[in-house]
Amino acid sequence: MTTPSSPIKIKLQLLCGEAIAMGPGKADLLDAIAAEGSISGAGRRMGMSYRRAWQLVDLMNRCWAAPLVDTSPGSARGGGARLTQLGAEVLSEYRALQAALEMKAGGAEAAGLAAHLRARPLRSQAERDRAATED
Repeated sequence: MTTPSSPIKIKLQLLCGEAIAMGPGKADLLDAIAAEGSISGAGRRMGMSYRRAWQLVDLMNRCWAAPLVDTSPGSARGGGARLTQLGAEVLSEYRALQAALEMKAGGAEAAGLAAHLRARPLRSQAERDRAATED
């Protein structure tokens, strides 16, 4: 989550053991499921396979106190996927925390760090050696 004027990127991840229970990509997937009404549609919208989208949903559903996504088979028969009440709450709270962290990343502490940061890295020794042999 960088802005053009900030070199700081906030990547909020909530862990369930060693697994990432919620992160930016999973939150985006939940948004896509809410918009599309299906895991396959959400996967297409995000440019990922159905299998990968399903794996992420399955992991999220196993990490939280109750499932975040409710599925019913057969889109032709009114099936698909939707966020559960907990899923909508978790997504909303995650987005709120993400926004609060991003606002904090624009504060005085961040400005102090950014003041000491180069715009880009110095060239490595290998790059300097290569440049010297080309001259």
